[in-house]
Amino acid sequence: MAEFRRHSRHPGLQVILEKLHRGDCVAEDEYRLLSSFLHESSGVSPQYEDAGMAEALPSASPRGLISGQGTACGAQRLAGRCVDGLVDSFTPAQGRLVSSIGIGTYRGAGDVATDHAYAAAVGCALAGGVNLIDSSLNYRHQRSERAVGMAIRRFVEFGGGARDEIVVCSKGGFLVPGAVPSSALADDDVVGGCHSMAPDFLADQIERSRHNLGVETIDVYYLHNPEVQLQFVDVAAFHHKMRVAFEFLERSVADGLISYYGTATWDGYVTGVLSLSEIADIAHDVAGAGHHFRFVQLPFSMSMREASTATVQGGATLLDRAGELGMTVIASSSLWHGRLARGLPPEISGLFGGLETDAQRAIQFTRSTPGITSALVGMSNPAHVRENLAVTHVPGLTSSERQALQSRL
Repeated sequence: MAEFRRHSRHPGLQVILEKLHRGDCVAEDEYRLLSSFLHESSGVSPQYEDAGMAEALPSASPRGLISGQGTACGAQRLAGRCVDGLVDSFTPAQGRLVSSIGIGTYRGAGDVATDHAYAAAVGCALAGGVNLIDSSLNYRHQRSERAVGMAIRRFVEFGGGARDEIVVCSKGGFLVPGAVPSSALADDDVVGGCHSMAPDFLADQIERSRHNLGVETIDVYYLHNPEVQLQFVDVAAFHHKMRVAFEFLERSVADGLISYYGTATWDGYVTGVLSLSEIADIAHDVAGAGHHFRFVQLPFSMSMREASTATVQGGATLLDRAGELGMTVIASSSLWHGRLARGLPPEISGLFGGLETDAQRAIQFTRSTPGITSALVGMSNPAHVRENLAVTHVPGLTSSERQALQSRL
């Protein structure tokens, strides 16, 4: 990077590189200047038209995929670079450390401005001590994965940090226009014309995601809303499909394409349509006690508390059962699609000390819930990232504070 600074031929480029080196956010015009310089250096002309997304955010760098995977040591290194002390900010998860807030990339327009906004937000999140990044092949028709890939490469190649500091998560299951395997899928491989868990399909999707993200190994790969299958097949057929998918995913772990796998659901578990115990049994049958089905993503917020209140088979809550099974639970929709980001009644907001906004309070509730490892928050604005990360400098809710809050809710 020092060599880069000495030979800069663009006014202002050195300032931008210094900001990246410090882990500071760069404005979109600054990023465009840097991007133009990189394209000029590589002999490739930049493209910014919406239809030219493949050129604007290439699915893989010509320099190849970034090797490595998230580690506990990497997470500690990331946290150690943060200027202010982080409180209750990392939780052990399958031999890793995962930040108590993760950044999601689901919503937003399918345009270049949103692509660069997400890339900037992910960069700010990493600079602020967030190491969990969540995406999916079908989020904004691959654009979110590619924006994440841009941010990761900037982070690694411009002195922000190392690949082992990041836990990269993605998903597959839905058929995405422009990302369907060229070889024909059998009729029973796809249900409803929109969803598949067939091994050949998943192999294609993982390869696309790896190249979109620019990484050799995806830390956590989720089957995306597998409960969709149960709208079209019976339970026995569904369990067979899950078994075949898990066999393939275990091979993908052995091949170094993914580190762990899981299920990302909306209402599958909380309504009882899916049984976590039964699905874990399938993983155990496939690979024994050392299976890699270790992650569950489900909605959890002040408005969606079923995972901690409703009981499943045996009388335990879903979060309790996940703990018994050695699963890591990642909460999605922590802000309930933004509806909890403002307008909390005073009798609720007054129970949160040290926080200034309702968004912070909603995030605090989710990340403080026992059994939740990380609260995902969709963020495509660096200002929102900085606002939300203020939560990491405040201790989580105590047991008595949670009880008082539950009684009000």
